[in-house]
Amino acid sequence: MHKYLFLITFISFHTGAADYPTRPIRLVVAYAPGGTTDFAARVTAPKLGELLGQTVVVDNRPGAGSILGTDLVAKGAPDGYTLLMADTAFGITPAIYDKLPFNALKDFATIAQIMSVGNALVVHPSVAARSVRDIVDLARAKPGQLTYGSGGVGTPLHMAGEQLKVAAGINMLHVPHKGAAPAMASLLGGQITMVFPTLTLAVPQVKSGKLRVLAVTNAKRVASLPDTPTIQEAGYPAVNATSWFGLVAPARVPKAIQARLAGEIAKVVMMSDVRERIDAQQGEVVGSAPGDFAQFVATEIGNWTKIAKAGNIRAD
Repeated sequence: MHKYLFLITFISFHTGAADYPTRPIRLVVAYAPGGTTDFAARVTAPKLGELLGQTVVVDNRPGAGSILGTDLVAKGAPDGYTLLMADTAFGITPAIYDKLPFNALKDFATIAQIMSVGNALVVHPSVAARSVRDIVDLARAKPGQLTYGSGGVGTPLHMAGEQLKVAAGINMLHVPHKGAAPAMASLLGGQITMVFPTLTLAVPQVKSGKLRVLAVTNAKRVASLPDTPTIQEAGYPAVNATSWFGLVAPARVPKAIQARLAGEIAKVVMMSDVRERIDAQQGEVVGSAPGDFAQFVATEIGNWTKIAKAGNIRAD
């Protein structure tokens, strides 16, 4: 798996961060244990704790599609002891909800992006399509009849399908499920046409021959599916949904503490055992400076807002 790593250097710490941290740090995951966001937190927490000299405790706070856990951190004390493992939903939620208890751009300090996982367009083997162009042609020939599954309204799998609809100008039917795994089960059973799952979910099913992969959303081809073209190669560069994961904190956390955390995360993502574990999840290591991550999040929110408006997608 290709890795994109941006090394960052930070100036010496200002007064106020020299003794940070002096007690355990809480890393909130806004989902139940077991998902990729939880994985990102648990692969990061022990290494970050070793470097900081304090325990980093993963605290799962699921509810309301990640809103409850995210709001908990937004309203947390700005002292560096309450952090959030943000993910793709952090960029999508502001695009599909008119009212949120937090502002994703104003209420958080972006620390560092940690990893990303690309998505794949997969179909049931019975579907008469062996390329993205084939699927587009089928959708045009049968408007509204092709179906794509997701883990629910506004989830990355849903929004990836919406991206394809907008980019190709086609009409397909969205079939929401209660999670990505149930959506994949429906696809494996031939009940729906396609899904845009993460590579973590897609690769084992493709390797076993249970599903056919048509493209990946990564910027480059992936080592685990070397013969599979990217969506850009297939002619649809606007379909670029990937699942990303990064550390954020309450907005008023002192800059020196933000720099300390970002500097240590840069070291964590360079550790060979961390990179091996991320590789095993079909992920890519990312290390980014706070400013770069902030710009990335703002771009994500802007892009998803356009897609949500085009598809009239609301979750309120």
